[in-house]
Amino acid sequence: MSSALPTAPVLHSEWLKIRSLRGTAGSLAAVFAATTGIQVLVSATVGQAEAANTGADLLFGAFYGVNFGQVAAIAFGATAVSSEFQQGGLRTSLTAVPNRTRLYLSKIAVVAGLAFVVGQLTGLATFLAGQAFMGPYALDLGAPGTYRAVVGSGLYLMLMALFAAGLTAVLRSAVAVLSLLIPFVLIASFVIGAAASGVGRYLPDQAGQVVLHQQVSGSLGPWSGLAVTGLWAAAALGLGWLSLRRRDA
Repeated sequence: MSSALPTAPVLHSEWLKIRSLRGTAGSLAAVFAATTGIQVLVSATVGQAEAANTGADLLFGAFYGVNFGQVAAIAFGATAVSSEFQQGGLRTSLTAVPNRTRLYLSKIAVVAGLAFVVGQLTGLATFLAGQAFMGPYALDLGAPGTYRAVVGSGLYLMLMALFAAGLTAVLRSAVAVLSLLIPFVLIASFVIGAAASGVGRYLPDQAGQVVLHQQVSGSLGPWSGLAVTGLWAAAALGLGWLSLRRRDA
């Protein structure tokens, strides 16, 4: 089993491949830009008006931009893996690293590491930049639940990237994954959640975003909700691993 674990040369190779792809680097940068930029725009225009509403969840509102940043995170995970299935890329990679499990785990480790770092920076920047425009409704960094939401938002973005990466290994197409997941997280998930609230809570995006709420109600707590998203990501990654092992290059 240890022979299948990632090693430094393979990890370095996967890092170089991901860094050299324009689409991957661009989508990773877009995670930060889209999340922070949209949060600043919303906070500066309607943030205080929305916060004045009775019962408004100020903490959840502070991470509104995550709804758009997750699209970039999904694009990053999908494009990072789909490059292996273009123009014989997988055959070339397997020539250098014949152990498919080692190759797959190394790629996923690099995707996870990059998404984690960018996700954490994004969560902190989004909160601080957005709150600068909230006036009397601004939350301090030490307010109840704030540290949890900052860290949780970064973990959520990472898990969505990994979810997309696993599905891409199964479908072997970033276009197919993006066509499936982006409409799902932006539209379908909310419709399903409204129609079947009990089941909808366990969808990957609905469950993971519980960590962003100040007041939590229902069967899922902040970290258990994030764990549900982690299970979705783990299932997708597991299917991706089986697909890579069993299908021809």
